[in-house]
Amino acid sequence: MNAEGLVEVVLPGKVEPEGLEIRHGAVPVAGPGQVVIRMEATGVSFAEQQMRRGRYYDQPPFPFVPGYDLVGMVLTTGQGVDPGLAGTRVAALVKVGGWASHVRVEAADVVPVPDGIGAAEAETVVVNGITAWQMLHRKARVRTGQTVLVHGANGGVGSVLVQLARAAGVKVIGTASARHHDALRERGVTPVDYRTENVAARVRELAPGGVDAVFDHVGGRSAVDSWNLLAPGGTLVAYGSASTRDDTGSKQGPVLKLLGRVWLWNTLPNGRRAYFFNVWAGRALSKNRFRARLRADLTQVFTALQRGDVTAQIAAQLPLTQVAEALRLAESGTVAGKVVLNP
Repeated sequence: MNAEGLVEVVLPGKVEPEGLEIRHGAVPVAGPGQVVIRMEATGVSFAEQQMRRGRYYDQPPFPFVPGYDLVGMVLTTGQGVDPGLAGTRVAALVKVGGWASHVRVEAADVVPVPDGIGAAEAETVVVNGITAWQMLHRKARVRTGQTVLVHGANGGVGSVLVQLARAAGVKVIGTASARHHDALRERGVTPVDYRTENVAARVRELAPGGVDAVFDHVGGRSAVDSWNLLAPGGTLVAYGSASTRDDTGSKQGPVLKLLGRVWLWNTLPNGRRAYFFNVWAGRALSKNRFRARLRADLTQVFTALQRGDVTAQIAAQLPLTQVAEALRLAESGTVAGKVVLNP
């Protein structure tokens, strides 16, 4: 049955994109409680850009197969798993291992993709959609009529976040370079050019009383400015330190510094909250609760995609064997949406 063979991408160490290796092997076998997914789409996320520089704060030791998430068909099921899952399209959040033609995962970690949603479309909203949904609804708990600021409003997470926010009746101010402004206006977002404008001053003009939430993936100085733009009772959700992507030195440093600030800010008596968002938080404490929440939230995102509240933004689709080109494209900052890899 599995005459096709396994193809996977290996990150051997800190390398340029061209240093990624293609490895061939046997298709994995599903053990008890597991399924093997025949990958249809996986993608390049910010995590892999960090990992190839050795700068993702909890990446495994080299060499390993990267790939944060994937969408595909269940090929085989292991003992104790409903055999009816075979032949269904599912999505899985895996952190590493997704850049492969066949991926073995725990059956409890797969989320069904509704009919009518293509694999590449679904792939654009797995890690990005989960992150956007949970930050918006579980952390900031936005309500209709509120105003939020989204940094990188055209980015992978940012573009999904602004659409989910608009669908929830929230006003959105979004930072992006000028070439993305028309697309943002079409989505009902008020754009601010972070390259040419003083973002803080412009946001204060647009929201004199402060904003109800800020979503900040930049970290560093930006997080401090973001905190200062909050209205009383507002929420800062920091979810990365993109400003340090090309730094050398401690990969934990920027995150720990940000966590320190977050802790300090939360002790201040002004009703504002700061969170450092990590999609894996809570998994170690309760796997079942984590899985139930992930499934519920990703299902909401897929429903929003079906309804047209969210449009899948596919920047490009390339075969797995052209991963170097895909990574270069994703890191170039010239594309809008997700760079998707197909088998």
